[in-house]
Amino acid sequence: MAPVLPLVLPLQPRIRLAQGLWLLSWLLALAGGLALLYSGHLLAQLWLLRTFLAPSCPFAALPQVALAAGLGALGTGLVGAGASRASLDAAQYPPWRKVLGPLLVLGTAGGGGLLILALGLALALPGSLDSALEDGLGTALAHYKDTEVPGHCHAKRLLDELQLRHHCCGRHGYKDWFGIQWVSSRYLDPNDQEVVDRIQSNVEGLYLIDGVPFSCCNPHSPRPCLQSRLSEPHAHPLFDPRQPNLNLWAQGCHGVLLGYLQDFASVLGGGLAVTFLLQILVLLGLRYLQTALEGLEGVIDAEGDTRGYLFPNGLKDMLKTVWRQGGVAHRPAPEEAPPEEAPPEEGLPEA
Repeated sequence: MAPVLPLVLPLQPRIRLAQGLWLLSWLLALAGGLALLYSGHLLAQLWLLRTFLAPSCPFAALPQVALAAGLGALGTGLVGAGASRASLDAAQYPPWRKVLGPLLVLGTAGGGGLLILALGLALALPGSLDSALEDGLGTALAHYKDTEVPGHCHAKRLLDELQLRHHCCGRHGYKDWFGIQWVSSRYLDPNDQEVVDRIQSNVEGLYLIDGVPFSCCNPHSPRPCLQSRLSEPHAHPLFDPRQPNLNLWAQGCHGVLLGYLQDFASVLGGGLAVTFLLQILVLLGLRYLQTALEGLEGVIDAEGDTRGYLFPNGLKDMLKTVWRQGGVAHRPAPEEAPPEEAPPEEGLPEA
């Protein structure tokens, strides 16, 4: 049976193939390194934003798998660059002959599998961010006042830093603060009649006001920030409650963080796609170079034509071999075996 996808490679095409593979291998190493750095940066950002994501959010699996895929691509690129450069020198190539086989197997099965898995996660997991941010931000807003409660004492600081850094206010807008008690009870005067009336007017006994924390204030506003009595149209002169973005951040943190993390996933997915394409080209080129040099005893400068290929036999024969080696060929069970016929007895009288 003829080899699969054979390619005739004379001397000069073999040299050009080795030189091209050297360049592609370094590009693969660069792409793998960038994927490694970018996925590490995304993992660090998720660690900083872990308070505002639901604990069950699977999005953190994306940078973890991308880290492994980037590391594998980096290793494949470095080894491929060394092997392709050594193939230009007959004295340096023999030690690399034992490396190319495992490299091709690990690069195809391990590195390729990780890249495909990371690409699938980059396409599928960003959709889980919506509900994860919805739950996480809601919990963070509810614990904003719990500055002395163990486990939630840093919620106020983290949420203030989030709103200041990402220029957002509330979960979906500044009015989200109107529906929760965000002022700690220790700062409320129990003798103040207004405080007592607000608490008693609420079914759950919460102190609700139409105001926002200071971190919602927009420092670029031309006027002093207004944080309280925002729903009263005549409480502040020259303030239009229909345009609160003049004083407060207009966007909610849910939409800002959702776009922020989805942009990360899109860029990382694009980088992984380029890395996957480069890895395919490098592995195919190394396979053709390996099989071509095997026919010349590993001497790249030998004259004459030789053929590179992907598999030594046809694809059909290869699948048959794998099928038989896997032990899946059907063999009749002992009870299925046809019974042996008894040998005819000799010397019996005819009827």
